[in-house]
Amino acid sequence: MMNIISLGAGVQSSTLALMAAHGEIDYKIDSAIFADTQAEAKEVYKWLDWLEKQLPFPVYRVTSGSLTKASLKTRVSKKGRKYIRPMIPSFMKQDNSMGIFGRQCTADFKIIPVRKKIKELLGYKKGQRIPKDVCVNNLLGISYDEAHRMKPSRDIWIKHIYPLIDKDLTRGHCLEWMESHGYPTPPRSACVYCPFHSDAEWHRIKTEMPKEFQFAVNFEKELQKKVATDKKIKSKPYLHGSCKPLDEVHFDVNKSLDLFGNECEGMCGI
Repeated sequence: MMNIISLGAGVQSSTLALMAAHGEIDYKIDSAIFADTQAEAKEVYKWLDWLEKQLPFPVYRVTSGSLTKASLKTRVSKKGRKYIRPMIPSFMKQDNSMGIFGRQCTADFKIIPVRKKIKELLGYKKGQRIPKDVCVNNLLGISYDEAHRMKPSRDIWIKHIYPLIDKDLTRGHCLEWMESHGYPTPPRSACVYCPFHSDAEWHRIKTEMPKEFQFAVNFEKELQKKVATDKKIKSKPYLHGSCKPLDEVHFDVNKSLDLFGNECEGMCGI
C-alpha cells in the first residue's frame, strides 16, 4: 500500500498537500509527484519551491520533456509525409465551422510520467507487471465544485482518491483554509498557453504576466505555421474559442466559462 499525491501546485492540490502535512486527511502520505510540462508560468515553479519546504514528505518532479517542443514538432511518416501530432486541445477553424483539435498533453505529460515514477517508487522496472495485491492510492486535488472531473484510474493497481470532495470542500473553501492557516494564496496551475483558460484567466495572464502572454501569442503563431505544413489538416488552430489571434481578442472578464471540466483525465488545473 502506498499513498501519493498528484501535485499540480495549484490551489486545490497545494491545499490538499498542506492539509496532509497538518494531519487533516485520512491518509499518511508517502510522497507527492509533480508532473512538469515545462510550460507552466514562473509563478508556479516559484510556488512549488516554497511548498516543498512546508511538507514532511518528499516531492518528486518528473517530466516527459517539453510540451512546447512536442507540440511544434514536425514528424515524418514512413512514407515521407510531414504531419503534426495533436498535443493540446486548440480550437480549429475552417471556413465557418469550428472544432477542437485532439490532444495528448494530459496523457503524455501528466499521466505517463506520474505512473512511471510510482512504479519506480514501488521498485518495479519498465515492462514488469504489477502484482494484483499492490495498491497505490493516488490522491487528487479536485474540489467538490469540480466533482464532474472525477475519473477512474486506467490501472487496476492505482486507485484515485478525492479527499477534498469527501470533505465537501470547494475551491473557495481551499482558499479560506490557506488563509486561516497563514499561508499565501497559491497560483493557478496550468500551461501558459492552455486553450482551456477562461477569459478572466487570459486577462490575468495578459495584465499580470506580459512575458508569459507574449510567449503564448508567439506559440500560437508557431503552431499555426507548423499545422499549415500538414496537408491533411485543412483548419487553423487558435488558443481562444473565438478563433481569433490571441493578441487581438478582447477578453470578457465577466465571462465565467472555464473549460477545465472537459479536461480528459482530471489531472490539470489543480
